[in-house]
Amino acid sequence: MAHQCGCGGAHNEGELGVQYNLYEKIDIENVECLNECEEASGATVFKPWEKRLDKNKYVESDVDNELLFNIPFTGNIKLKGLIVIGGEDDFHPNKVKLYKNRPHMTFDNTAVEPEQEFELCVDTHGVHEYSPKVVKFSSVHHLSLHFTGTERSEKIKIYYIGLKGEWSPGHQHGVTICTYELRPMVSDHKQNDHEDIDRAIS
Repeated sequence: MAHQCGCGGAHNEGELGVQYNLYEKIDIENVECLNECEEASGATVFKPWEKRLDKNKYVESDVDNELLFNIPFTGNIKLKGLIVIGGEDDFHPNKVKLYKNRPHMTFDNTAVEPEQEFELCVDTHGVHEYSPKVVKFSSVHHLSLHFTGTERSEKIKIYYIGLKGEWSPGHQHGVTICTYELRPMVSDHKQNDHEDIDRAIS
């Protein structure tokens, strides 16, 4: 089924649904959302495609019209698409800045030039894609999204953030395993040395 978004383009909903599955590769327990009105509500906007129109789960900004997401992944991703369903009227975010591999960003860091920036249109069906530059987002283990509203908006609201791309296992886990394997070996040697000394004394 084709839908028209606020930007004037027609989009095939069925094809998009298959592709927007990167929410499964988010380390959801460690997602941070700064300036969320309700604690842990930011993580709820990363949901399955078929639930993107569910208005029961959303995040709303607290003291002003900004939201900052810090999104860690369970491996490395090549980001190819972004979809955003924002709030009604003035609650709709106006702009989003994308930052690559900058864990635990704060609003103080958002003055840094982003890897990419998009002006957001009203997209009530969640079918309008924003296309990140693949060259800049080809090896992403952490993504930060900084949303801002218009000058007349006191707060912003987001119902859904969809991410499309490719996932591959990260390399950090290999290092962790090696370190873990080495420790028992060192302690084993120490224990054996003590045993040898005990035998020599007896």
